[in-house]
Amino acid sequence: MTHLLHKGKQTGIICLLLFIVFPFPSEAKSPANGVFSLLNLDYPGLEKVKSLHEASRDHEAAQALLEYYQGRTGIKNANLDLEHLSISAREQKWADEALEHTFYVHDGYQPAFNYGKDINWQYWPVKDNELRWQLHRHKWFTPMGKAYRLTKNEKYAKEWAYQYMDWIKKNPLISINQEEYELTRTGKVEENIENVRFAWRPLETSHRLQDQINQFALFLESPYFTADFLTEFLVNYHRHATHIQNNYSAQGNHLLFEAQRMLYAGTFFPEFKEAVAWRKSGIDILNREIQVQVYPDGGHFELDPHYHLACINIFCKALRMADINGFRNEFPQSYIDTIENMIVFYMNVCYPDYSNPCFSDAKKGNPKDEQQNYREWHLLFPDNQQILYFATNGQSGKAPGNLSKGHLKTGFFTFRNGWQQDATVMVMKAGPKGEWHCQPDNGTFELWFNGKNLFPDSGSYVYAGGNEVMKLRNWFRQTAVHNTLTLDNKNLETTESVTRLWKPEGKVQIAVTENPGYKNLKHRRSIFFVDRKYFVIVDEAIGSATGNINLHYQLCDGKVEIDTEHLSVTTDFEGYSQVKLQCFADKGTSLKEEEGWYSTAYRQRTKRTALSFNTEKKEKETVRFITVIYPVKEKKDFPDITASFNSINQEQNTMEIEVTVNGKKQSLKYQLQPGNIN
Repeated sequence: MTHLLHKGKQTGIICLLLFIVFPFPSEAKSPANGVFSLLNLDYPGLEKVKSLHEASRDHEAAQALLEYYQGRTGIKNANLDLEHLSISAREQKWADEALEHTFYVHDGYQPAFNYGKDINWQYWPVKDNELRWQLHRHKWFTPMGKAYRLTKNEKYAKEWAYQYMDWIKKNPLISINQEEYELTRTGKVEENIENVRFAWRPLETSHRLQDQINQFALFLESPYFTADFLTEFLVNYHRHATHIQNNYSAQGNHLLFEAQRMLYAGTFFPEFKEAVAWRKSGIDILNREIQVQVYPDGGHFELDPHYHLACINIFCKALRMADINGFRNEFPQSYIDTIENMIVFYMNVCYPDYSNPCFSDAKKGNPKDEQQNYREWHLLFPDNQQILYFATNGQSGKAPGNLSKGHLKTGFFTFRNGWQQDATVMVMKAGPKGEWHCQPDNGTFELWFNGKNLFPDSGSYVYAGGNEVMKLRNWFRQTAVHNTLTLDNKNLETTESVTRLWKPEGKVQIAVTENPGYKNLKHRRSIFFVDRKYFVIVDEAIGSATGNINLHYQLCDGKVEIDTEHLSVTTDFEGYSQVKLQCFADKGTSLKEEEGWYSTAYRQRTKRTALSFNTEKKEKETVRFITVIYPVKEKKDFPDITASFNSINQEQNTMEIEVTVNGKKQSLKYQLQPGNIN
């Protein structure tokens, strides 16, 4: 209280100093800047503010409004606990560097760029759209707030207030067509329009809308958070929320992010006249989209594990905010059940170290962060013993009762023989057409064995930008750099896989999927998980198309020996995770080494061995391959392998092959029923 009184005596002087240091935007007509027309002055607690405003004493009304917020209780922020605040070394670095206008924008661009003494918010050192978009998320602002709150050093508050006002002044919101926010316009773009496409894209606007709640709470006690600054802050915040409400993204995770953050805005600032409408719009969208974007098997329709995880957390954040502020009943039980189903889906496609496959644009993630997700999910689902198991690293709760698991609608299939680090886990992706983040990779897979991902997916590397950036993105997206089949090394024309067979139990487990990848060419992939030890993959290129059929495999980094004569590959990796891969074909096939890279984080890539088995296809003939993938702990345990087709009846949808491992014969067969099962 003494601190607040002392601050009150200084307000007049500091208001003047702040006005000199960073003048308000040119449209400001008074210190209140029209804020009172945006507020419901009949809201409980604003009686004094209303009285002063009606008496045309807006300077005093603004001061009363500041005092109201400094003493406000009852509104809770699910993302910030002021009583148990901490700052990581990483965040502290961002906060300190920001004092010199070196801004943390993106992990893929480190060390961070300096944006000049007179901040150039349009600086674009690398023509990567993400670099410029994410600059406008102001990720360093909240760390500056934490540093201020923990140290009481006013340099953080002073600089934050300056940068906040500088951004408003230099990034005015002008009207453009909604579709232009995704940079779809061609031809020359005027500079001010180009800037607003980055600074005011609804996704970035929503990011600020969410984080400014934290900054508001962290800096509110500072002398630099004056009554005049408060009115500018509230007007700017209102501008953000109104802009999002009028420009929601059409679909996908962007729409979910925006809706969740509008819920936050309407909850944290109920004093705004439109607060109820903001909150309702967010809730209505989330309740609608969770039914649209999530398949009945729990998978998200972008078919990307990273964005699947992000969407779980969007839905959970909304639910937690509703929980602690007393309106959870605005989400039906089906919404809550769907979140739980999404979590179960995610745990079943992940590896024992909590990492997920890097299918599509997915990132690998950090095991510590991923386990923290489970701890937070457990708070929402305390009775789910599987979530508790992962939240406690297996110390409590129960591992899922299943091992292998098929998600037939999403098209994610997991073969698994255990939940511990020494497990063997293959995850295959063969589903319907995905959204923007999905890649043309149907049939691809990753294989984890004894603590190592032996066949990591290529990932995405970068998203979008200039020609050089897009060249890199397109390389990682191409079908030929995935563990699947192509025609003449071209990208798949159709990604609409269907499931023909899924048998997740027994000594031989089977998945059979089909994708009409090219005109007049269907790819049928059959995977057998034999004795829960090794895999046999049968690939068939069926149809009248002609050309070269290419069967691609991408291993992890490390020493690999290639035997072109026997169409085999063996590894000499460090540690106790090795693999032998050998291909068998019913006609002449060549083994070719190709360029290989994989990326598990933005703008990070690792060189690796990639290869293809290639066979010419003529007219209506079907080209078939058998690939045996046998993981072992040590090279000395690599087996002798042979494999051949015993019988095939395409009309009857039957197949039988024989695989011999170290002299032991194994017959593998199936008969498909008419139609699809997904």
